[in-house]
Amino acid sequence: MKKQGFTLIELMVVIVIMGILAAVAVPKLFGMIAKSKASEIGPAAGEYVKLQDAYVSESSKFFGNWQVIGYQMNTNNNVFTYGKGADSWTNGTAELTESGVSVWTATPNANLNDCQSGAVRWQIEISKSTKAGDNGAAYDTKVSGGAAGVCDVLVPGFGKLDKEGVVSAL
Repeated sequence: MKKQGFTLIELMVVIVIMGILAAVAVPKLFGMIAKSKASEIGPAAGEYVKLQDAYVSESSKFFGNWQVIGYQMNTNNNVFTYGKGADSWTNGTAELTESGVSVWTATPNANLNDCQSGAVRWQIEISKSTKAGDNGAAYDTKVSGGAAGVCDVLVPGFGKLDKEGVVSAL
């Protein structure tokens, strides 16, 4: 009578192959989880810029706080805490100046891979546009660690909100 089954060597080879596949897949999985959590930054910042641009185009030389422009954001969720920057302006508005004013920030509440929590990692500053004939606003986007930083890779499109199309370090 012939017995059928797998030998110990065959079982060990299968287990080793599964271990190699898991060693490759698990780090990729954690990287994708962090990137998916950070994916809310781009749309949240883009919505802010869109509303602020509409307000600036109506008022021609002023920008407004979150309430004035109608930006509604839950300032604290499980992943991020959003900040409003300076908000002590008269009637919630201030005049655009050549120097930038911080108006939007995002701080991770938990570590996202190597992007550490507890400090502002993404920031938008507003200033008066320096382009000839443009009375609108210009935005400077800043990410901690600069363009080559560990937080910047999580939101690659964040720099598109910037007047120069680049991200600078906080």
